[in-house]
Amino acid sequence: MGNKKRFGIISGREAIVLGIVLAMTIVFSFLSPSFRTYSTFVSVWDCAYYVALMAIGVTFPLITGGVDLSIGTGLVCYSLVGGYLIVHKGIPVAVALLITILLGVLIGLFNGVLIAIMDLPPFLATLCTCMITRGLGPALCGGFGVSWPSALAADGWFRKVFKFTTAEGKVIPSGIIFIVVLVVIMSFVLNHTKIGRYTIAIGSNKEATKLSGVNVKFYHVFAYVISGFFAGLAGIAYASTYATIYPGAGAGFEMDAIGGAIVGGVSASGGSGTILGTFLGVMVISLMKVGLPFIGLQANWQQICTGIVLILAVLVDIKKKKVV
Repeated sequence: MGNKKRFGIISGREAIVLGIVLAMTIVFSFLSPSFRTYSTFVSVWDCAYYVALMAIGVTFPLITGGVDLSIGTGLVCYSLVGGYLIVHKGIPVAVALLITILLGVLIGLFNGVLIAIMDLPPFLATLCTCMITRGLGPALCGGFGVSWPSALAADGWFRKVFKFTTAEGKVIPSGIIFIVVLVVIMSFVLNHTKIGRYTIAIGSNKEATKLSGVNVKFYHVFAYVISGFFAGLAGIAYASTYATIYPGAGAGFEMDAIGGAIVGGVSASGGSGTILGTFLGVMVISLMKVGLPFIGLQANWQQICTGIVLILAVLVDIKKKKVV
């Protein structure tokens, strides 16, 4: 299970993905001087925040051998509802933030019950909740976009967690610290707690794990609760980064998160993966999204390149398993 060959604190796979991140940065910088700007650096992180949060959470279902397709439309749904409650119902921002996370947890719990207890296939179960969350947010908000309080407003303090502007007008991507702390915490959870060890065990051999006396259903459900929790956090990051949340957005966000996790070394068939690898994989995806337009390739090509990268990552995973 996991990556066995390590170089210091990172595995061989993580070292390769880190090398890809550095190589992409160098290539984009060489091909486009405009890429070598501070604003581009901020743009990469604007994209990485909510994708990284989704990816950290979805790593757990992926390691169990499942998937969570509801996180993309979910994050938009949760941020729409939270923003609507602030703007139209006068609910304090702190309460709306908690509700945003709680909605993610509830959908994650619902996914977990459908999959672990009712034995629905993960793809089908989370595809259904993807459709539910895609319609639920706009339905509750009347089909209109919503705007959370701006950074200049008294109750816009939450935006500074991810990005704030100095008195001189310089934008600081403060969310880097938040994401790095979460990567460290969730790496510990995955590698050094029962939740993490049993998540990996379920993905490696579910029946053997059950026979060893582990409450497989509980930990299987909990993997999806974690995914939902981080989708809720991603909803807050999305609302913090962009001025307005629009109904209908979010489709495809889950592919960026799942793609980042797989590029970072999470096995497509379950049983292995790391949070650091997932984070580095997300940086690959984010660099492609921001960097490709600088060399003349627009959004369609970004999707094509992402698909090719994912195919290569899965092929590497399959080859690695055959060698083992």
